Amino acid sequence: MSTLELAAAALLGTQLLDAKYSIKHDVLLVQKVVRSAIPYLINCARGRASFWYYFEKSAQRNGSNRAISFPRPLKNPPPIETDSNGVKNYDNQFEVENYTYKELYDIVLRLSYILKNEYGVTPDQTIALDCMNKPIFIFLWLALWNIGALPAFLNFNTKDKPLIHCLKISNVTQVFIDPDCSGPIRDTEPEIRTELPNVKLHYMNEVELLRVIQDRATPKYRAPDHTRRPEDTDSSCCALIYTSGTTGLPKAGIMSWRKAFMAANFFGYIMKIENKSNVLTAMPLYHSTAAMLGVCPSLLTGACISISQKFSATSFWTQAKLCGSTHIQYVGEVCRYLLHAKPHPDQQAHNVRIAYGNGLRKDIWLDFKKRFHIEAIGEFYASTESPIATTSLQYGDYGVGACRKYGGFINFILSFSQVLVKMDPEDENEIWRDPATGYAIRAKNNQPGELLMKILNTKNIEGTFQGYYGNKKATSSKVVRDVFRKGDAWFRTGDLLKEDGDGLLYFVDRLGDTFRWKSENVSASEVENELMGSQAIKGSVVVGVRVPNHEGRAGFAVIEPKDEYLNGTRTDELLGKVYQHAQKSLPKYAVPQFIKIIEQIESSHNHKVPKNQYKNQKLPRGDNGKDVIYWLNRDRYEELTEDSWDSIIKGASKL
Repeated sequence: MSTLELAAAALLGTQLLDAKYSIKHDVLLVQKVVRSAIPYLINCARGRASFWYYFEKSAQRNGSNRAISFPRPLKNPPPIETDSNGVKNYDNQFEVENYTYKELYDIVLRLSYILKNEYGVTPDQTIALDCMNKPIFIFLWLALWNIGALPAFLNFNTKDKPLIHCLKISNVTQVFIDPDCSGPIRDTEPEIRTELPNVKLHYMNEVELLRVIQDRATPKYRAPDHTRRPEDTDSSCCALIYTSGTTGLPKAGIMSWRKAFMAANFFGYIMKIENKSNVLTAMPLYHSTAAMLGVCPSLLTGACISISQKFSATSFWTQAKLCGSTHIQYVGEVCRYLLHAKPHPDQQAHNVRIAYGNGLRKDIWLDFKKRFHIEAIGEFYASTESPIATTSLQYGDYGVGACRKYGGFINFILSFSQVLVKMDPEDENEIWRDPATGYAIRAKNNQPGELLMKILNTKNIEGTFQGYYGNKKATSSKVVRDVFRKGDAWFRTGDLLKEDGDGLLYFVDRLGDTFRWKSENVSASEVENELMGSQAIKGSVVVGVRVPNHEGRAGFAVIEPKDEYLNGTRTDELLGKVYQHAQKSLPKYAVPQFIKIIEQIESSHNHKVPKNQYKNQKLPRGDNGKDVIYWLNRDRYEELTEDSWDSIIKGASKL
């Protein structure tokens, strides 16, 4: 073999090794971490942990770059245009608003002046934002960071007791409300006035406010550094994002400055968000996916964050085209909606190269890439409160469905801090412990196990896991001790994942009482508690059940009616009362899609209801074909027949 042939063979061998073990990728990522983390830690020591400084530097460096693009839906749009071939053009349904980094920075300083001088916002306050996806959300958010106040991102669907709870646990002093989503908070206003009389509600005049903060005559305010919480460390709270939990009420997940920085710097790097990138998100900004993994990476690098006010399969690709997006964010449900939608004239007229998010199912992964000409899928695993995040940027056929895809070197390093543990086969919520040692064991390859993250300093849990604002009990419940040795401590994700022989990680399912439906986390306990308010039942069990061709799990409620409804002659009245109360007191996505009526809900010896027996409920009529189950058909529950079940599966009837 000649020298040239030997060199070619050696090069091919190196390429094959790199393809399998991602050596080059690992080296570059480690270099990125080192180059970024050291200056960040130095800045934290100097009292500059706030992400504000990174935004400000980026705004000054990228003044003429687009920072925000917003295809605002027209309130009275003209008819959709159709050409001679019958192809529809949706461009005229939107008016695109663009803001450069210089314009954004100036707007934020003017808004800061207004917040400080007209509303009395100070660094010690928690200010809630109740807004749809609009530039005003980001303007308010950054202005609060400038002043040093703590923003709390409310889910604008929340109402009644859960809403009051959100305001109370976070010590919110003022709420800025978008008029386009103010319904739930207006409905709850009397209760807020009674229970939280010191909380100020501000219904914004968006048009007037936008005019004022773009007027050059409006004064600017850039807060002095010494007033911007210089005592903050990397683990201090930068924002509150609410998450469902098993307590029955939302919890305020603490977003730390470190998490914002790491999301912007490392996650953005892995997803190739660069200076000329344009990231379109239709995910709600009150969730960490859009806020931390969409907005923060864009603002750090000088990229443009494009905001879709509301996801629509009909206009999504039109918005991507109008904004010039290179990246889009998704959750699995969004991908399925787009894939099942009719062919769209703009589905290949866009510049999108990378789609990233979580929950894209393996069975539609490649179809999604092919149909919409997407080069790479960036699937990740993370949760609002979790200190763990894993990533996978997949270009070819290898790694389809994985949420973690690194090389051997990084996998080796992570193996000391991130582990999958075997679960108790009799109770999927409990970690299995070896009777001989009392310690947990690692799950085997391709065996589902709960993902845990090691807490390095057991005397300072908050240094690794900041937990939930004002809820020490819920925070401590996420920490398990004495896992592999006496005295150790680990963060419990509450999620089942599995790892294959190549070190790739795949999401399996959620543990406990929280399930995901319509891109939202649903607390089973919250739904159970609210159903009791119908005054028609003695008790209920709520779980999430799988429905073919639908993402996540649909709400399934097993209800035990009061005695007067047991004879079956008043079933319609019973179901009507349950629905009327549920739709009034719960967000739309949390209203049970299926209901089963039983005479008595059995509990175990320790007074716990064994929910697993309901999670595997076979639809439409149970294993024996005799169960009577009801489904929510628009605004009423009716019997789930074979025909209606077939219609649901085919998508003709919507859940």
